[in-house]
Amino acid sequence: MQDIFVSLGSNKGSPMENLRIAAKLLGDFPGLYSVCKSSVYRTEPQGVKGQPWFANQVLWLRCNEHWQPGRLLLSLKDLERRMGRTPERRHGPRVIDLDILLFGNIVIAEGNLILPHPELKSRAFVLVPLQEICPDLVLPDGSRIGILLEKIGFRLEGNKIFQT
Repeated sequence: MQDIFVSLGSNKGSPMENLRIAAKLLGDFPGLYSVCKSSVYRTEPQGVKGQPWFANQVLWLRCNEHWQPGRLLLSLKDLERRMGRTPERRHGPRVIDLDILLFGNIVIAEGNLILPHPELKSRAFVLVPLQEICPDLVLPDGSRIGILLEKIGFRLEGNKIFQT
């Protein structure tokens, strides 16, 4: 069994409901099992300003040998399409965004499949929920979540994450 961490984000339609539906549908994938999920955090948009705040969450999943990173990525992108995501502006508003943060200790860079996620270390909206559900998590390069959070500029107020 491999541990997998997937981030969910939404700021279009009903973001909380979009996260709930996406988590449920992920749990319906055969051979993919939910360990736990983080709280939902509200996050100011990164990159493209002037859009609604995001609802973000991280899921900790386990998978059997049936799953490989490429297959999971294709399944996540298909789920995004089924939930109504259409190709739009990068970092712009979206119904749902599903990203593989970590797939066990696999390190890979093939086309649009890069693991660990290339922006994981700089995003408070994934590091904060990761720390919540797996505080002792160590990335394949030996980095620890708490140390990474100390290196980035962010502020946590309740369930709101502000990042500079």
